[in-house]
Amino acid sequence: MSLQALLGIELPIIQAPMAGVQGSALAVAVSEAGGLGSLPCAMLGAEAMRQELAAIRAQTAKPFNANFFCHTPPAPDAEREAGWRAVLAPYYAELGIDIQAIPAGPARRPFDAEAADVLEAFRPPVVSFHFGLPAPELLARVRGWGARILSSATTVDEARWLEANGVDAVIAQGLEAGGHRGHFLAADVDTQVGIFALLPQIVQAVQVPVIAAGGIADAHGVAAAMALGAAGVQVGTAYLLCPEATTSAVHRAALKSEAARVTALTNLFTGRPARGIVNRIMRELGPLNPAVPSFPLATTAIAPLRAAAERLGSGEFSPLWAGQNTSGCRELAAGVLTRQLAAGACVPGR
Repeated sequence: MSLQALLGIELPIIQAPMAGVQGSALAVAVSEAGGLGSLPCAMLGAEAMRQELAAIRAQTAKPFNANFFCHTPPAPDAEREAGWRAVLAPYYAELGIDIQAIPAGPARRPFDAEAADVLEAFRPPVVSFHFGLPAPELLARVRGWGARILSSATTVDEARWLEANGVDAVIAQGLEAGGHRGHFLAADVDTQVGIFALLPQIVQAVQVPVIAAGGIADAHGVAAAMALGAAGVQVGTAYLLCPEATTSAVHRAALKSEAARVTALTNLFTGRPARGIVNRIMRELGPLNPAVPSFPLATTAIAPLRAAAERLGSGEFSPLWAGQNTSGCRELAAGVLTRQLAAGACVPGR
């Protein structure tokens, strides 16, 4: 079965869910163009999720995807948190931030029963997960209303695990991809490779359709992925400059600058490796720092630095998520970009 038939879409293009830089508007635009628009739900509370899902349902009858994280929340570690704040103390002083008055940062919640309750009222036709899969009883609820299940794999072993646990398609996430690594069986990023090395290995290892993600920014990249056996592609970074995205002014400026040519995996902003444009704090503290609290607890201490710097027009303390290939980033309507990407998917029978 083709990816289009499996997901009910016209074009084998999935817009990557990107928490913090998009909402329902981008998802609607991509779905209306014939691709699969995605709503990132990991940073949404129940009411915000309900509002965004309602907005999608009100604006399109086309299939869309709701995306969730599946991490296990860590126990707070006061000693590690204090140590991390001590590392950041010089920056607090520089920006005039009272270390004693730091509020909680934006949370990233795993898929749970409350989220399932909200989701069931809208029954999205596709639900995707990052960092593995939720508990079997939660997955059964999602499957019970007929949703197709997708999840990310960064290694062949993860792809096999996902297939064994019932996904309908595997998203092969190459090392080039922007944002959080989807790894869940092993945290060692050295086990992860680029998409054009990973993709054919996963295609060979599983029977379900494989979706390529990472560094694909134009129709040529789409064509290359399809030639290596991908049933479709997932694209994120190329959509960041679209008017429907909520990408911040400092993030947009960075994407349009020479700085966007250099990205790195960093744990500074959330506690888990994620790819973004290298900025001051990544250079000065090192992109992967052992003092950082576990995901997602690192966000609390660094969020005030980001807010203060962005008020000054600076992105030096912001998570400027981006993949290694920003060449496809253009200020172009998301629907137009989706159709341009799909021009590379002219493979008969797919």
